[in-house]
Amino acid sequence: LHINNHAWAVLLWPCMLTMSIPLDCKEEPGSVSHCNSISQEKLLDRVIQHAELIYHVSEESFSMFEEMFIPFPLRLQRNQAGYACITKTLPIPSSKSETQQISDKWLLHSVLMLVQSWVEPLVYLQTTLERYDDAPDMLLNKTKWMSEKLISLEQGVVVLIKKMLDEGTLTTTYSDQGIFQHDAQPEMLESILRDYTLLGCFKKDAHKMEAFLKLLKCRQTDKYNCA
Repeated sequence: LHINNHAWAVLLWPCMLTMSIPLDCKEEPGSVSHCNSISQEKLLDRVIQHAELIYHVSEESFSMFEEMFIPFPLRLQRNQAGYACITKTLPIPSSKSETQQISDKWLLHSVLMLVQSWVEPLVYLQTTLERYDDAPDMLLNKTKWMSEKLISLEQGVVVLIKKMLDEGTLTTTYSDQGIFQHDAQPEMLESILRDYTLLGCFKKDAHKMEAFLKLLKCRQTDKYNCA
């Protein structure tokens, strides 16, 4: 069964890359970002699609890493220990009721905080996975893809904030707050467990990003019936 799943992943992976609509929100000197020229509604749809794909690939990456490197007893330990994620201290809603109560502005800023907090850790994850003797190219490619798409998502959310909230500039960069610390060369077992935790936490936060954006979309169309 696992072999079949991985075989399908290999076959579908290139298709998923080509199916995703690029956000193209990077602002080059002397040019106009494509994101600025499309409607707010279409931009939000593309940002949501981006977040959905990132979450989907994060699920696949986590499962692949777990199957290859984590013995079953260690999986149980991880679930019981409840490792703290690097974004635990961020001022974002942690329950469904809290999420329902916050404003559209804070929903968007919560997504931005999560995105920016994960840019550096995903780059670190790429570096550590490259040191593994037997890490498959599929896993390395997925990690690189997530890292690149996360930056695109950040650019899209920034433009969305400008469009929806009429905020010209954002001076806060949450990735510079030092919430992510890493040793230069951890022991191999320690590195594997750390990477396992990072992938699990990123999957969890990627789901939050998607959920926050979909709630925002719902509020634009059916304000009183969003769950």
